[in-house]
Amino acid sequence: MRKMTIPFISAFVKSLFRRRLRRIMRGYRSLRRTNQVGLLSSVHEELINLHFAKVDISSAKLLFGAGCQKAELIIRQYLFTRIGGLGLNEALLYSLGTKNSSVVYPMPREWQEVVRNFGFRIAGMRCSLAWLGYVAILWGYGVLSVAKYAVISLRELIWPHVAPMGRYVYFSGLTAGNLPQPCRDGRSHDVVTWYFRWKEKADHVDAFCHSVAGAGAHNRHDFKPLFVPHPVLPLCDFNCFVLFIKWALLAVGRSGWGLFSDRWWSAVLLAESAKAAMVRFQLSDKLARDYLFHNSGRIYRPLWTYEAERKGSRIIFYFYSTNMGTFKRFEGFPSHVGSWKIMNWPLYLVWDECQANFLRQVVHGVANVKIVGSIWFQSSSAEIADLPEGSVAVFDVQPHRSSRYQILGAPEEYYVPEVANQFLSDIHACIRERGGVMVHKRKRNIGKKLHPKYAALVKSFDVVPDVISVDPDISPIRVIEGCCAVISMPLTSTALLGRDLGKPSVFYDPCGIVQKDDRFAHGVRVLSGKNELRDWLAGLTGFPGTGAYLGARESL
Repeated sequence: MRKMTIPFISAFVKSLFRRRLRRIMRGYRSLRRTNQVGLLSSVHEELINLHFAKVDISSAKLLFGAGCQKAELIIRQYLFTRIGGLGLNEALLYSLGTKNSSVVYPMPREWQEVVRNFGFRIAGMRCSLAWLGYVAILWGYGVLSVAKYAVISLRELIWPHVAPMGRYVYFSGLTAGNLPQPCRDGRSHDVVTWYFRWKEKADHVDAFCHSVAGAGAHNRHDFKPLFVPHPVLPLCDFNCFVLFIKWALLAVGRSGWGLFSDRWWSAVLLAESAKAAMVRFQLSDKLARDYLFHNSGRIYRPLWTYEAERKGSRIIFYFYSTNMGTFKRFEGFPSHVGSWKIMNWPLYLVWDECQANFLRQVVHGVANVKIVGSIWFQSSSAEIADLPEGSVAVFDVQPHRSSRYQILGAPEEYYVPEVANQFLSDIHACIRERGGVMVHKRKRNIGKKLHPKYAALVKSFDVVPDVISVDPDISPIRVIEGCCAVISMPLTSTALLGRDLGKPSVFYDPCGIVQKDDRFAHGVRVLSGKNELRDWLAGLTGFPGTGAYLGARESL
């Protein structure tokens, strides 16, 4: 009987999901019909700019600690990170794609008013009840976090088990591919290796720590890899533990009162406040010299980092890519800069002056930015075969399924299968005319999210002799090193990697949408259409068939 009911329930849930997804996609199509595809971006922009005027710095000291001066900004960052992304987009699109439907989504009254001002119908009572339940869940999670930190610290005091780490640095948010994995030649182009080559790294470091469970990172000379599940370590001093317990009793009571008042942020941020308190009461020599965060999680700066910075740690936010904004339009650059404007990291590492200028502009000129050149990120120990002469490295942007793209609410419909397929087909045709080889590398494996039209084209290349498909996990640097030139889809970072490695490097735009003076091109040439691509290939030194092609052009 049990086996019969599970498939039925599974099929029912899938049917509900498909029905919801169809209505979301219908909502997106309604925005396209009315030329309002940028509406979701406008809503996000307004929510990002919305200040919570009731936040009182004096009352925030207990929970915000070293970050109390930035309490309101921290709340905006955290709230937008938690509920201002795809979930909100789905709720808005669902209401547009369902007749006589209102937006039902957990959000505070201030957000409800903003969304209502953009013409959406709001189910105020249901949104408020959902918000109250959401706040209660976060507060409950916060209470459990406080208890967890108390227990692990008490256990550490009684039965010490955290291995001595000495002077260390901590890398946040990494995967196995971001750790050192040298090939036979001993090289690895990962972010950890890059960091230890950086001339301004922390001095006298004994170890680097990461949270990648089960990953086998290779030692880097004197720097040993250590798996540490979380950058917030247990307290190992009794006096520090007592201070934390005193704080916990006050914080749980104060934040609990927030459930029944208009100070909901104290309940929402209790778990984050617990982490911050752990760092506040931690011995300074137990903290990392550097904590490094990458741009995949760019909005919210963790509350505990304010405490770590005050105690002498360096908080670093680095960009492993240069893709930071939308294309320039004919009337100028887009006015929406999104969540960049509410970031407040103490130190940013960027690739070049173009990226630095953009950050200084959107963070209102207060960003501390260091230009460090290209930053390595992901690598693999997989070997790449020697590439034939006349190979051209080609890097694209994989299109997601239509439903995923539409939920993003992207106003620029560029990274779609029609454009991606034309990008690859044009390049392949032009390289084939020259007798060269196209070496195609996708950015990463995205599984079922990949659009089937694009997947079919890439699959068809498997039987084409002048196309070599490279494992997405292999570093793009290794691919570029074996090729005579680089062609990238606008406006990806591989074009800059190619330029840095001394290879002819361009962006190719098959549609003629990207303007040649776009600031996010970083000075790399933008080719539009197959004729410009043919001419560029013809000018490559040593590329197959160059002389014959130039002679034919001159005879026309």
